[in-house]
Amino acid sequence: MADATIEPGSYRDPSGAVYRRDGVLLRQVNQVFADEWEALRASGLLDRLTRDRLLVTHAEAPLEMRLSDDAIAVIRPEIVPVISYPYEWCFSQLRDAALLTLRIQSLALDAGMTLKDASAYNVQFLEGRPILIDTLSFERQVPDAPWVAYRQFCEQFLAPLALMAKRDVRLGALMRSDLDGVPLDLAAKLLPGRTRLDPGLAAHIHLHARSQRRHADAGATATGPGPSRRAPRVSSTGRRALIDNLERTIRALEWAPRGTEWADYTERTNYTDAGRSAKERIVVEMLAQAGGTWVWDLGANTGDFSRLAAALDRRVVAPDADPAAVERHYRRVRGAGETRILPLVMDLMNPSPASGWGVQERASIFERTNADVLLALALIHHLAIARNVPLERVSALFASVAPMAIVEWVPKDDSQVQRLLASRRDIFPDYTLDGFRAAFGRHYEIVREAPVDATTRSLFLLRRQP
Repeated sequence: MADATIEPGSYRDPSGAVYRRDGVLLRQVNQVFADEWEALRASGLLDRLTRDRLLVTHAEAPLEMRLSDDAIAVIRPEIVPVISYPYEWCFSQLRDAALLTLRIQSLALDAGMTLKDASAYNVQFLEGRPILIDTLSFERQVPDAPWVAYRQFCEQFLAPLALMAKRDVRLGALMRSDLDGVPLDLAAKLLPGRTRLDPGLAAHIHLHARSQRRHADAGATATGPGPSRRAPRVSSTGRRALIDNLERTIRALEWAPRGTEWADYTERTNYTDAGRSAKERIVVEMLAQAGGTWVWDLGANTGDFSRLAAALDRRVVAPDADPAAVERHYRRVRGAGETRILPLVMDLMNPSPASGWGVQERASIFERTNADVLLALALIHHLAIARNVPLERVSALFASVAPMAIVEWVPKDDSQVQRLLASRRDIFPDYTLDGFRAAFGRHYEIVREAPVDATTRSLFLLRRQP
C-alpha cells in the first residue's frame, strides 16, 4: 500500500484526519470519536444533510485504507474540485455560508446533536452553492450546555459580515491576516457607534467582546486556587433562541455593490455592439479549440465571458479584484441557479498566499488552481501599464497556471489605455503588438491571432511551449 499524504490543514481536530492514499481523498475517524460517530450515524442527521445537499456525501472505505492504527472507520468524501477561502468570498458568499452553518446547527439540534465548531473553512462552494465539508464537525448535545462554537461563529462569520456591511466591504480581507477570524474586540472598535443600538450586533459583538475581556481580566488577576467559574446553563429553548437571533442578525446585514470603479465596467466599456459581438464570437471559437474542462477567467468582472465558457459546458473560476463586481457576479450566478461558475475576490497583483502553520495550512491560490485554459480579456493593459508589470512576467505567470490561454491585446491607441496614460508619463516603449508577441513567445506558441472587428484590439489563442 502506498504511503499516505496528510492534508496540511488537517491537524487541529483529534477526531480524525484528512489524507490521500494513491491519489484518493480519505478521512479517518479516530477511536476518540467512536461514540460520537455512532451517535451521529444513528441520529439520521447525516442522511438528512447529504440528501438536502447541505453536507458533502461520503462512501465507506475499507479500514485497510486507514492512516493509523487508532482508526475505527475510513470514509471517502465527495470531492470539491476548487477549494476557496472565506477571504476570497464576496459579501453574499460569506453571508450564504453563515446561513448554511446556522441551518445545519438547527437541524443538528433537532437530531440531538450540535456543531462542535463553526469554522468558515469547513464550508466550500460546490455547484454554485455553499456546502459543509467536515463530516466530523458534530457531537452529541449535552443537556443545558451552551453552543461551544458560538464564539467561533461570531468571529468567522458575523464580525466580518458586520464590518463589510456597516463599515467597508474591503474589511472582509481581515480574514486573510487572522485565520481564526476577526477578534470581537477589534470588530467592536471598528464598527460604527450606531451598531451598539442594533440588538443583534450589540449582543453578539459588543457585549460578547466585553464579556471576553471581563473573563480574561478575571483570569489574569487570579492569585491562587479557588472555585472555577461555573459554565452557564442554557436550556433547549435558549439554544434555539440563540440560533434564531443569529439568523435574524445575519439576514439583516445588507450591502449594495456600488461605488467602485469596476462595478459598472460592463456598461462603460468602449466596445460598440459590433465589436462586442465579434469579440464574443472569437472567444467562443477559441474556447472550443482550446478544449479542456476548467477555465479560469482572470479579471472576470461581472462574468459575461464566464457565462460564455459555462455555456460550452466548461467549469469556470472567475476571480476579480473588485468586491462589488464579484458581488454582482455571484448574485447573477445564484439567481440563475448556475452550477458551473465560482466567482472569487482576488487581486492578481496580490493573490492569496500560502499561510497558517508552517506556511502550509492554507495553500496559495496558485497551488489550488486546476486551470486548463486562462481567459485574460481586457486585462493586459491594467497589469502592464496601471501596475507596471513587464509583459514577459505576465506571460510567465500565465504559463505557470494553465497550458492554454486566450489573451486580449489592447494597444496604446485604445481609449482605455489612453485613460490610464492620461495622468502619468509613458514609460512603456515595449508595450506594442510586436513587444507582446515577443514577450509571450518566450512561454507560448501562438495558435491563432484574430483582430476584433470594429476595434483596434486582437485576441490570441496561446499554447504553452513544452
